[in-house]
Amino acid sequence: MTDINTKATRHVRSYLAEAGLEDHLLQLDDTSRSAADAASAIGVAVGAIVKTLIFTITENGTGKVWTIAALVSGDRHCAIESLSDLAAIDGKPERPDANYVKEITGYSIGAVSPIGLDEDITILIDSSLARFDRVWASAGHTHLVVGLSFEELAQLVPGRITGDLSR
Repeated sequence: MTDINTKATRHVRSYLAEAGLEDHLLQLDDTSRSAADAASAIGVAVGAIVKTLIFTITENGTGKVWTIAALVSGDRHCAIESLSDLAAIDGKPERPDANYVKEITGYSIGAVSPIGLDEDITILIDSSLARFDRVWASAGHTHLVVGLSFEELAQLVPGRITGDLSR
């Protein structure tokens, strides 16, 4: 069994405990590194998996780099071309490297949790996730996930829900 007691998982657990949702965690025998892996390991539809995708947008004119977290249903693709408009930032979205993702979020790629992200990260939530009774997101480790209703996810993660985030 994989050791899931890491700094990242303790961070997620503290947020869940504060919300009274720590019992929503599920440790997996198999990896949840991708949406397909997670769906298979949990036994749910791929669409019920929350992909937490990290992007940067360098603002035209100021050069300020903004970090965006797009929470997208596992069976959909992020509408990257819409991110600038949805985040109200004039610039082109790009995928940062793994080191940037780890430094900014505290999570490694393949285990980025939407829970406990820094308040400077703009979070956008795919409304298509609401079609599931329970959605599953990484809890900071490839073998630990958290199952939440869409409403619980929206309350726990300070993001804006939008129907224009995926296709």
